[in-house]
Amino acid sequence: MTVVPHPLTLPTHRENLFDPPHELAGVPPISPLRLAGGVTGWLVTGHALAKELLSGDAMSSELRNVTMADPRLDEQFKQVVSAPGDFVNTDPPEHTRYRKLLTGQFTVRRMKVLEPRIRELVDTRLDALAAAGPGSDLVREFAIPVSSTAICELLGVPEADRGEFQDVAQAILHFDTDPQEVAAGHGKLREFVGRLVAAKRAAPGDDLVSGLIANSELADAELVTIANLLLIAGHETTANMFGLGTFALLRHRDQWEALRNDPGLMPQAVEELMRYLTIVGGSSGLPRVAKVDLRLGGAHIRAGQTVLVALPTVNRDPALAENPGSFDVTRPRTHHLAFGYGIHQCLGQQLARVELQIGFTRLVERFPDLRLAVPDEQVPLRTDMLIYGVHALPVTW
Repeated sequence: MTVVPHPLTLPTHRENLFDPPHELAGVPPISPLRLAGGVTGWLVTGHALAKELLSGDAMSSELRNVTMADPRLDEQFKQVVSAPGDFVNTDPPEHTRYRKLLTGQFTVRRMKVLEPRIRELVDTRLDALAAAGPGSDLVREFAIPVSSTAICELLGVPEADRGEFQDVAQAILHFDTDPQEVAAGHGKLREFVGRLVAAKRAAPGDDLVSGLIANSELADAELVTIANLLLIAGHETTANMFGLGTFALLRHRDQWEALRNDPGLMPQAVEELMRYLTIVGGSSGLPRVAKVDLRLGGAHIRAGQTVLVALPTVNRDPALAENPGSFDVTRPRTHHLAFGYGIHQCLGQQLARVELQIGFTRLVERFPDLRLAVPDEQVPLRTDMLIYGVHALPVTW
């Protein structure tokens, strides 16, 4: 790979809280990008090109071949060794086999069964928020417990073990965590999930891990990797959507009022929140590696080059939505890529939608006069994490 004199540099933070980095506004749909070590790759910011890239078979998702833009993240990724069961960072045919098994577990029936439990969980955590009183942290009292408990119950994680999982997951998703600590954290998570798999083999339940054991011949190592990935993804993404989404609604009071006056808007409001915020792939980019030479949008991508998809900017493409920089809960549902696209599109997207729709609906109903308890600039943002959000959100009512 050669070094291009003036490729783009991927910004590492959002200066305007909810907007993608302003440096990417107006750049071509695909541009040369400076990666770690001065290597040149590509950055995709156009919606149509992102769909073409993510749906084709010319790109690989294997992390060991990726070069990231942020040197800290690149070093972390080099520590991640693809393990049996890694359906996120593998390609067909391995990916196809795992995906088929998992799709059979994320059924409509299971999501429907979970809905009453999620309502109960949401109401319990809103009770806790009320008990904590004005000035309490919505992230600690509501966002994290709802999302963490939901995915832990789906996978069958005992309640007593959930705190251990949360602590380790936070550490390995932090940009500045030492690579050796990241590797050690992954090891701890594998031990944690290994105990879960052994317990489910001994005493199966009505949970996803037990379902995989009963309906497949997956080895323990594969089950551990699969459950590990689902736990992290299911916990971090939804929790940060609750936190950052509430912040966005409180900053755009007219949108909060629209939902308070018409709760029926909530399904499309959740889609708009996901499009507008796009908490994944901002400061890091969604990585792919070219398996062959190809042309994309006029760019000649060589085999072995990394291509990063800037999902927040992709979801602000004017070709996707009229006035895409505005936040409008009445906007008709768009074909946003907040859940990714193609064969690696998020498996748990329907669970996330159920959690977010129930959670935001009950939050608005229970606390119609909710507002921030601190000035906007005092809300601590997760600019130092792989998944964007807020570390805390003090609220009052």
